[in-house]
Amino acid sequence: MISRPRVFVTGLGAVTALGLGAEALWQAARDGRTGVQEIALPRTANQLVKRAAHLPFFDAASLLPPEIVRSTDRFAQMAIVAAREALADACWPLAEALGPRTAVLVGSSIGGATTSDIEHFKFYQTRERTDPMTIPKVMPNAAASQLSMAFGARGMSLAVSSACSSASQAISLGLMLLRQGVAERALVGGSECLITPATFRAWETLRVMTLGECRPFSSGRDGMTLGEGAAVLMLETEESARARGVRPRAELAGFGTTSDAGDIVRPDAAGAAGAMELALADAKLDVADIAYVNAHGTGTILNDRSESEALRRVFGGRLDKLSVSSTKPVHGHTLGAAGALELLITVRALESGIAPPTLNWLGPDRNCIPDPVPNVARAVDIPAAMSNSFAFGGINASLILRRA
Repeated sequence: MISRPRVFVTGLGAVTALGLGAEALWQAARDGRTGVQEIALPRTANQLVKRAAHLPFFDAASLLPPEIVRSTDRFAQMAIVAAREALADACWPLAEALGPRTAVLVGSSIGGATTSDIEHFKFYQTRERTDPMTIPKVMPNAAASQLSMAFGARGMSLAVSSACSSASQAISLGLMLLRQGVAERALVGGSECLITPATFRAWETLRVMTLGECRPFSSGRDGMTLGEGAAVLMLETEESARARGVRPRAELAGFGTTSDAGDIVRPDAAGAAGAMELALADAKLDVADIAYVNAHGTGTILNDRSESEALRRVFGGRLDKLSVSSTKPVHGHTLGAAGALELLITVRALESGIAPPTLNWLGPDRNCIPDPVPNVARAVDIPAAMSNSFAFGGINASLILRRA
């Protein structure tokens, strides 16, 4: 049997409500500091939810060339900044093109929401001239295409849009490409920037957002908190990493993805469990090998209950001894970018031997996991870890990391 190549994470980059940089995100997740803050949206009457993990500090003009700023939406701008950091972390010379053996796969749930909101408002209300770059800005593949152009990556360039599983599925596809020899390297991740007046109101009407604190797996939980941001990881085959003399941060060992093929918004524990089981099988690991799970953990009633049931199906009695936490109270639910942010945190958890906490936990809920690393980080030996993403549309994705 021909052995498949091992695939490593060699670089990390992020832009989140915690600031610029992967380390800012990790330190906040580890230390239990939130990026959620008050938000007052323009042109909005009777705003119900007053808090989000947004990025008022992000100034693209100070970070990117003017020609890129003029032709990109914020979601693509954030992706470029995160990718630049990931490449630097992977010791790739930024002046050197990534070339034809590098793929780019970026997930986003919506794409250029900021531009869409501005241009629709202009069309219907102010009658100002439409930005001629509107279409290139809003298209969901804009981030992937802009990364390819910015860094000279001439391999496959692909946008993945599968709601909250977008980034995790983009990362999974990157793993597949490298294993199949289609590419030697891949920039993978997700970017989302959708905290706009109309989109925020749409989420309010779904009644899944909390008016207070996001409390995954906790008693008294009543909803999620929206966030925005981007995270990009550099993946390389073992051969590529060794040839460049780069120290891998972790091995991306396995993935699993399923579709509930059921309700568009109601999660199904069987589908989520199936994705986790496929990921374990793909990584050739047993449940006993997993020491930490970064859960999807949105803080909504149904999601946390369903994910808890799925975890119980997969891990059985070992679940009570397993460190499982959700970091969404730190960075918000960034939808199409969530899987990338959370995998980045999982890489750092594995490296440091620390399971980050689940913030705002008040006490156990009989329908949820009993011990989601509540409120304070925990030292854990983590030879292997799992990161879960479960999306509207019944799309489930699980990723597994192993020490390099």
